[in-house]
Amino acid sequence: MNMETIEKAQIYHNTHNPLLPPEHHMPDVEAHVMSDGRLYLYGSYDACKKEYCSNFYRVASTADMENWIVSDKVMSGTNVPWFDENASVEKSQGELTPFIRKMMEEMEKNPELDYFGTTVEKEQKALLYAPDCMEKDGKYYLYFCMEDGSEGVAVSEHPDGLFGSFVKLPCKGIDPAVFLDEDGKAYYFWGQFSANGVMLNDDCRSFDSDRVVHGLVTEQEHYFHEGFSMRKIGNTYYAVFADIEHGKPTSLGYATAKSPLGPFSYRGVIIDNSGCDPSTWNNHGSIECFQGQWYVFYHRSSRNTKINRRVCAEKIEILPDGRIPEVLMTSQGPGAPFEPEERMYGFQTCGCFGKCYIDYDAHGGEEYLKVTEDGDRAVFRYLSLKTLPQSVEIRSRGRAGIDICLNNVYVGGGEITGNGKTVFLLDCSRIDSLQAEIELVFKQVEELELNSMVFHVS
Repeated sequence: MNMETIEKAQIYHNTHNPLLPPEHHMPDVEAHVMSDGRLYLYGSYDACKKEYCSNFYRVASTADMENWIVSDKVMSGTNVPWFDENASVEKSQGELTPFIRKMMEEMEKNPELDYFGTTVEKEQKALLYAPDCMEKDGKYYLYFCMEDGSEGVAVSEHPDGLFGSFVKLPCKGIDPAVFLDEDGKAYYFWGQFSANGVMLNDDCRSFDSDRVVHGLVTEQEHYFHEGFSMRKIGNTYYAVFADIEHGKPTSLGYATAKSPLGPFSYRGVIIDNSGCDPSTWNNHGSIECFQGQWYVFYHRSSRNTKINRRVCAEKIEILPDGRIPEVLMTSQGPGAPFEPEERMYGFQTCGCFGKCYIDYDAHGGEEYLKVTEDGDRAVFRYLSLKTLPQSVEIRSRGRAGIDICLNNVYVGGGEITGNGKTVFLLDCSRIDSLQAEIELVFKQVEELELNSMVFHVS
């Protein structure tokens, strides 16, 4: 690690989702275990109010999935010498795909549906989109893309930067990914709707354009939208990507091959972030094995927007036949279920249904679950039931009725009539499992801001 970046870093203890402090919006994460044994997260960084990403990167890392270090800025787009603010990213190649054609038709009918973020006034110049990083021969290569469609690579002596010595790559697009195979050969991938791949030259900063393989995974054959990411498990290569099988690119799907350049066969969905926010639009992430456990890293939107995305993680299983069973989003994340007497915060909800969403108090600096309409529902997974709770204490502002359900069984509820703490007695006698999904159903809502809740056993 770089002691220079650590001096300005933020240290955070957490085992639940989202992984990082709520003020850090790091989406599009590539997770890598580097030679120092730490797990590093490389992602873009949502810092604008109306558009994706920002013009800088941060890096987060952990040695145990509990104690996190969030670095200071490790690279700035304004330092990239070739950036052209008058250029634009190439969104597709060749004919428009059915999915993108449908999106453009919807945008023509409803201009507010700015899927590409092209109509908003730019808040920052030289935006940096999703990156990836590779360690080779003692150096760390950060591959990045920009809002002008250019792609490049920066180098550092440390996994958490600072990154510099910029080199432009001979391609245009988004979402670069890099993979280092066991034989020392490195491969570079990029693209939207149709992924491209090529073997890098030994310098890790160039490739031969005539060796590029197009259409590794496509929208038509693999539900591929964007965000190609590669890992190798045994003798099988796994391509993980934003998947449109469920109608929007809110899923992470995967395809497998016996070669890093394909051909790939579609295998299914690993996780879907639909339901994390009423306005959620995309997903982007990776899988990584850390200390013997495989995880999927993905993001969730917040604040009723497509942006303000936060990195989350779930444990996954690689079956003997190579399949990865689909997993649900959880509040507990990579850690154990929440215990009674442990505070659960509104921003840790893993399901917002109706019009409720995670919002932010700019004055108080806290995140909360904002409930606006009758029938809004919020889901939290999971609560340990080794000891059955007798009551729940809710901290909130506003007024609403609430039904509290554990594993779809009503256990209590009533009225929240003011600011501060409200305690509800619970009857959990019909619950016979060791953990529970919590569902809060709201009614007679006059607007409610739910900060946190604690289940008590006495």
